[in-house]
Amino acid sequence: MIRQKEGFKGQRLIAISPEIVKTAQLNALTNSIYITKIGFFPAVKYHYNNKEKGVDYYIIIYCTAGEGWYKVGEKTYSVTENQYIILPPDTPYSFGANASNPWTIYWIHYKGKLASSFFRPPIIPINIEANQNSRLQDRIQLFEEIYENLELSFQSDHYNYASLCLFHFLASFKYVDQFRQIRKKEVKEFRFSEKVIYYMRENIENNLSLEQMARHFNFSPSHFSALFHEETKMSPIKYFISLKIEKACQYLELSHMKICDIHLKLGFQDAAYFSRIFSKMMGISPSKYRVREMHINKL
Repeated sequence: MIRQKEGFKGQRLIAISPEIVKTAQLNALTNSIYITKIGFFPAVKYHYNNKEKGVDYYIIIYCTAGEGWYKVGEKTYSVTENQYIILPPDTPYSFGANASNPWTIYWIHYKGKLASSFFRPPIIPINIEANQNSRLQDRIQLFEEIYENLELSFQSDHYNYASLCLFHFLASFKYVDQFRQIRKKEVKEFRFSEKVIYYMRENIENNLSLEQMARHFNFSPSHFSALFHEETKMSPIKYFISLKIEKACQYLELSHMKICDIHLKLGFQDAAYFSRIFSKMMGISPSKYRVREMHINKL
């Protein structure tokens, strides 16, 4: 069996130096909780990690697509889309991606005096249900804010801010209802298509099929498609792809992400297909779009 720890296409990873970690341990602002490593692995086939002696940090693994597994003791658990796990220190474990449907994961290693406060035994996967109140993308944006601050600089201000943001990120898992309450609306306020579009935006980085969307809303694919088309005059899949291209434009304009990372982040496994769809919808290739918009923004 092929197994690989790191070095995947489209992966992002930042390891914090021991010197910075030592400073965090001595800093009253950050010693409660601080980051030692952070990463994003998209559809990481053959991903495998074995910690047979345990580690000295906590790790949160948030799966947003595909499937994975982890083993603690003699028990093996599966981890699927919209689930997360927190693995504690001093516990031997192993984990990896499902061979046929590899997971996409956001993960953070963290330590600190209050790190244990976010861990609730037993070590089992916990569901984060996707609905119109779930704020899945808000949670991803929190992760990106942490990551981008660490990427900008390892200077104390950036690192301290990122570690303080980690409190918010972990709290969004521990206090799910409170996290959702901020933007909660009654379902009756939404038309059917609005609920579907919200669900699409929450899963913008995943590959949703018509069958998956229909199943989520308890309709047959044909009935689901007909209802959506009646309100939007577009098929669900075409609308979903349009939202992905809209998000791609935001990344191209507002971030320094490489185009190869953007198409993977948005669930396009084939770069040529992404470029073809983008060009068809926007009338220009992704690379030319970025150059054009950067020029316009400078004027």
